Amino acid sequence: MPKVSFSKQKFEERILNELNFLLRTKMTDPRVQFVSLTKVMLNKDYSVATISWDTFNATKRGDSKEAILNMKGKLRSELAKNLKLRHTPELKFIYDSQFEDANKITSLINSENE
Repeated sequence: MPKVSFSKQKFEERILNELNFLLRTKMTDPRVQFVSLTKVMLNKDYSVATISWDTFNATKRGDSKEAILNMKGKLRSELAKNLKLRHTPELKFIYDSQFEDANKITSLINSENE
C-alpha cells in the first residue's frame, strides 16, 4: 500500500468537509437530503478527486445519484471559491454501500442471536 503524505491527507479531509457542508447548506435538491459523502481520494497530481457517497435511504439511491451528478459542476465551482483553489480537481462520484452493508451485518447478527 503506497504511503500517503500528510498534506495530501489533510487536503482530502478539507475537500470532504467542504463538500459535505456545501451539500447541506447550498444545495436545495431534496434528493440529496439523506446523502453523505464518506471519503475523498485524490490522484497523484491532485487533478481528480474520487468521492465516495452513500445514502441512508437505499430505495432512493438512483434519484440521489442523478442529483449528485447534476450538481457536480456547482459543487466544483463552490469548492474552488470557498477553498480559494487555483486548480480545482475534477470531481468523480462513486457509490459506497457502507450503510447497507452495516445494516445487513446487523440483521444477520440479530437473526443468529434469536
